[in-house]
Amino acid sequence: MTYHLAGDSTVAPMKAGEEPMAGWGECLDEFVSEEVRNHAFGGATTESFLASGAWDALLTDVVPGDTVVIQFGHNDQKQPESLASRGGYTDRLHRMVSEVRARGARPVLCTSCERRWFDGDRVTPTHGDYPNAVRDLAAADGVDLIDLTAFTTWLYEDLGDEASARLLSHYAPGETAAWPDGLIDDTHFRVDGARRIARFVAQCLRAIERRDGDEPAKGSTFTA
Repeated sequence: MTYHLAGDSTVAPMKAGEEPMAGWGECLDEFVSEEVRNHAFGGATTESFLASGAWDALLTDVVPGDTVVIQFGHNDQKQPESLASRGGYTDRLHRMVSEVRARGARPVLCTSCERRWFDGDRVTPTHGDYPNAVRDLAAADGVDLIDLTAFTTWLYEDLGDEASARLLSHYAPGETAAWPDGLIDDTHFRVDGARRIARFVAQCLRAIERRDGDEPAKGSTFTA
């Protein structure tokens, strides 16, 4: 079985020279034993992923029993006329789901990772209706869902403003060759943050696949 990833820069492999910036897909193979094929690329929308040929290239290698993990939205929301949350965006996600199923594989939808925008001790939602549109599509089409919007919001708030910044691409002047003057980017992960997201995705995939359920239940010897 192979995991195939479709998505934008928050999923994509790091580019040479941009270390340590990385998408979570870069790190998924650290937490799963199966092969991972990451087709995500920076700036991708559902529309550009289809139009560029990346989706066709991904499907070429999909065989029955594989899993295709799909996460878009960061860039789709910048094109509301053609990629509205309840229009072009979900229409294309629905197409992807249908084409994965036609190959005997399992589609898994993800909501977008939240941007790390604090207002006091709370993270401000930045994706509008797009996460809800994915949740509703998953429910309507009976598709497994990994809610990365909810998870990353919780993660940042649980760590707090200062500690959570270390998961994102906050670089001091001289720290990285790509941004010699420094960078404050609250959307893209540094590799430590990408690993945290990838570990969560891997655990969710285990749950979706109903792994570990054949293990005997273990608990206290005391009766309730």
